[in-house]
Amino acid sequence: MSMPTFPLIDPPLTREDSLNEIISSIAAEELSLSHILNAEGEKLQYVLGTLPGLEAAANLEEVMQVNQSVQDTLSNVMEQQMLLSSKLAAAMTAPIQPGPTGATGPAGATGPATGATGPTGPTGAAGPDGPIGAAGPAGPTGAAGPAGAQGPAGPTGADGATGPAGAAGPAGAAGAAGAEGPVGAEGPVGATGATGAAGPDGAAGIAGATGVTGADGAIGATGPTGPAGATGPNPTSTAAFAANTQGSTVLVALGGSPIPLPNAQVLSPDITVNAGNTVFTVATAGTYQISYHVNTTVSLLMGTRLVINGANNTASTIAPVVSTSNFENQIEVTLPANSTITLQLYPSLVAGTAILIGGGAGASLTIIRLS
Repeated sequence: MSMPTFPLIDPPLTREDSLNEIISSIAAEELSLSHILNAEGEKLQYVLGTLPGLEAAANLEEVMQVNQSVQDTLSNVMEQQMLLSSKLAAAMTAPIQPGPTGATGPAGATGPATGATGPTGPTGAAGPDGPIGAAGPAGPTGAAGPAGAQGPAGPTGADGATGPAGAAGPAGAAGAAGAEGPVGAEGPVGATGATGAAGPDGAAGIAGATGVTGADGAIGATGPTGPAGATGPNPTSTAAFAANTQGSTVLVALGGSPIPLPNAQVLSPDITVNAGNTVFTVATAGTYQISYHVNTTVSLLMGTRLVINGANNTASTIAPVVSTSNFENQIEVTLPANSTITLQLYPSLVAGTAILIGGGAGASLTIIRLS
């Protein structure tokens, strides 16, 4: 079988010229495909009667045959278009081999020794921060500051109620009245002077002598002394005051927690306090007035109460329905000898922490025996 022959091209095509010819041929084929598409469209227009020349209207079968013919042609055109697209992509990406290096041209004229300074380039972005250095050694501990001034004395406790007065003794019998002394004799009347001419008043006559004062009557006998009234109670003989001024933190448990009162304590001999400054023992039986105050740094949903002889005292209980920071109450209660009294915080729902105000009366308790 003979080999195909190609016409002689003079001058010979370079690689670049060959690629240009391939691209030109692809463009010519694209143009021819566009003519084919136009012809197929006119074919449909003709059979549908939108182009002049058709003498009798085509029936449905003829229209479907023409439509099938156009569809087959369009399918072939699409396949051809895909091939042309591949050829064009290959031609456009084909490398151009450089030709032989030409002869070296003459040297250009020497430019000025110093060229103009180019513009300063933009400042580069800041580099990342370096790693943090190791912490230096701790400095020496400073000298201890001077002691703070002594706090003011706590408030004086309220005066105790005055005891009832003793019953008055019966009045003694009145003594007999003394005898009235005799009336002294009246002095003689001076002689009446003659009426003279209206001149200066005459001298006053001499007053008569005063009669002698009668002797005092004898003093009546003193009545018997009535019985002494009962001695009233001394309300200040049994009293106590204690406070917390150091801003203590109280961990309030579900069953309640006692408040320590270590400051400003003034206790009569028959009232003592335990080592924790939370339980006060009253040795003398009687009727007592007990009052307390509690002030916290923030509002709390907690309550306060007195625990007397291990039992919660209802009358002394404050159970707020909203958060509060100030609690105070006062009761009167009859106590047997050696009774114990404790001021307590208790939670309404869950356990928590209460911080008392420092530098003032964060909490205080006053106990006074009335009788």
